[in-house]
Amino acid sequence: MLPQLQNAEQKLSKIYRQLDKENQRSLLDFAEFLQAKTQAKVAAQGIQEPQLEPRPEKESVIAAIKRLSNGYPMLDRTDLFDKTSELMMQHTLQGRDAAKVIDDLEAYFAEHYQIYLSKMTDDKA
Repeated sequence: MLPQLQNAEQKLSKIYRQLDKENQRSLLDFAEFLQAKTQAKVAAQGIQEPQLEPRPEKESVIAAIKRLSNGYPMLDRTDLFDKTSELMMQHTLQGRDAAKVIDDLEAYFAEHYQIYLSKMTDDKA
């Protein structure tokens, strides 16, 4: 799922660069409109709680990323992409133990959830 998101962002960026200034502004205006609409929808729904499945005894790093992504649907995947990729590479290329990488992934997602809570709390104040 993350590579698809990256491809969409690259496509959008390419389209933006090909537009004239007026249409670039229109695209940005529309993106800001969609962002505000999404934020209003989230605010109306209230603060979302994680829906985490228990960690299986034997779990691959990829399965852990999927489990955590599904458990924290309120988090922006683009914010998590770089560190998640880095941890995945540590496992696949450097041979770092999967359990330790998963521990770090769980901590990283939990950290980002705390940031989400702070933003939601600040927005409601």
